[in-house]
Amino acid sequence: MSHRIFVTGIGIVCAAGNSASETLSSLAAQKSGISGMQYLDSRLKDLFPVGEVKLSNKDLCDNLSLPIKNYSRTYLLALAAAREAAGEMIENYNSSRLGIVSGSTVGGMDLSEKYFQSVYAGIDADISDLKQHDCGFSTEFIADKLGIKGYLSTVSTACSSSANSIIHASMLIKSGIIDAAVAGGVDSLAKFTLNGFNSLKILDSKLCSPFDENRNGLNLGEGAAFLFIESERSASSHMNDVICEIKGFGNSCDAFHQTAMSEEGIGPKLAMRSALNSALLDPSEIDYINLHGTGTSNNDLSEGLAIEEVFSGAIPFYSSTKSYTGHTLGAAGAVEAVISALSLKTNTIYPNINFATRMKELSTAPVSAIMKKDNLRNIMSNSFGFGGNNSSIIFSKVE
Repeated sequence: MSHRIFVTGIGIVCAAGNSASETLSSLAAQKSGISGMQYLDSRLKDLFPVGEVKLSNKDLCDNLSLPIKNYSRTYLLALAAAREAAGEMIENYNSSRLGIVSGSTVGGMDLSEKYFQSVYAGIDADISDLKQHDCGFSTEFIADKLGIKGYLSTVSTACSSSANSIIHASMLIKSGIIDAAVAGGVDSLAKFTLNGFNSLKILDSKLCSPFDENRNGLNLGEGAAFLFIESERSASSHMNDVICEIKGFGNSCDAFHQTAMSEEGIGPKLAMRSALNSALLDPSEIDYINLHGTGTSNNDLSEGLAIEEVFSGAIPFYSSTKSYTGHTLGAAGAVEAVISALSLKTNTIYPNINFATRMKELSTAPVSAIMKKDNLRNIMSNSFGFGGNNSSIIFSKVE
């Protein structure tokens, strides 16, 4: 029995683009989607740029052919990306053998915030809006709209949520529980998360510069991204649609701190080594790492030192694409999984835009210009979350 997992569809909506093709165009043009707030009404709107999707909720409803209702923005973004990833392939499957695993941390918090704001202001509000608060609502929403009747699960492990969704779905396929899955995640911007990150003093008032010596924090973003993944047997009838293979993955939890990683990068090292072992690859076989790379002092130092130890003597090219999208929280792992798939498809490494100065603690620096690499074969994508939940996934070209 083959345990290979193939990616045959990708979908994304983020600050850099409203589809995979638009996002690819922004990456190729080195164009960041991070700008001032347009849709989130926050007292901090003039202080911090964000990676906001350039569509209103009405625009999203129109694009999805949905009636204009009081939907959470989270679920509209999720459906847009999931529908693009699944495409027409979903019609070829027994719905009971098809799964969906989605990661989120914000859920329908945007509607909850509006509800309580109205209540405090003495304005009539519909308490039924609170039904959408739960993170699992978005998964059910996608399953209902796409007709998925098999396995359904929601993952919430902070900023590694959607990476863990991809890992979980891959394990389900490997074990024969399902044949294929829509796997990824979503988060929209909310006042709660913006204020929370501001209280931690890790938001940058300018465009973020991950892995730069003078980095000053992160830019929050929003978005959704999903992969359509299949077993080898399931994909065998349409191998021409295969984008890449999920070669291996690893997860660890060092439980070092609620909002920080150990300076030695213990958790990241464990996750990356586990992924390499799962993929049966030597560190020297990784060609590029899509960093978690948030732009905070703690994350970049911890991740950088961990990479230098795991890949000692053969450090791959690396960069953080959060400089294009912002940090999309629970969606980050899936957003960067889609970008990794696009890198393999185009044989291109997309750079850290805004990078200027190498960190003094590191011996190497991230890629800072577009790099074409014909022998790009194996990409590691890192996603590290609050509470020490760390995940690494390896995507590989199918020969």
